[in-house]
Amino acid sequence: MGEPSRLLGAQEAARLLGEAKKTAAEEESGEAVRLAAAYHLRGWEHFRLGKIDESVQDFEQLVRMRPDLEPHQWELGISYYYAGQFEKGARQFELYQYYDDNDVENSVWRYLCVARREGIQKAGESPLPIQHDPRVPMMQIYDLFRARLSPAEVLKAAHADSPGAEDLKLRRFYAQLYIGLFYDAEGNQKLAREHIVAAEQHRLSHYMWDVAGYHATLLRQQK
Repeated sequence: MGEPSRLLGAQEAARLLGEAKKTAAEEESGEAVRLAAAYHLRGWEHFRLGKIDESVQDFEQLVRMRPDLEPHQWELGISYYYAGQFEKGARQFELYQYYDDNDVENSVWRYLCVARREGIQKAGESPLPIQHDPRVPMMQIYDLFRARLSPAEVLKAAHADSPGAEDLKLRRFYAQLYIGLFYDAEGNQKLAREHIVAAEQHRLSHYMWDVAGYHATLLRQQK
């Protein structure tokens, strides 16, 4: 009669031990997720404050903790660009293409990274392919960087179809930002400054507005 009870006790102990290990693993995993989220938020904040190297470090730490999230990290690509790490930036945007292959901004930022390293002719030879970004005027911005439309045509597209005030504000922000970045890549700092400062004036609660503000600050310092 004693042996079965000892066996039952061993089985119960094994079950309890297994549950304890599972709980510990879940808690550890949960802590890792929380830490990764904290690094992500701090990377954003460091970028907003103009601390580019620190933002790179935070986003890279996030990737080390959550390698599965690496293709999502377009913010890291932008930080690489402003840190002068253009090869890493281009690679990061190429990775992001696997996550979202219809984001014009991803193709443009990869163009900007390649342009800094190898010139605008090389950057224009192999843009990341985009079929349909539904945001207006993103496809026109894509064609601007492919030398198929002019900046004036991008601005005209932003006003098409009589958008409401908030929609127009968003459209004008993106049009001005990317026209400015286009001119910056071309080496025309006067027009780059004009358009990016105009984008900065369309205040938004959005990471890309912080990007516009940081770039505008750089251009004002160069002036």
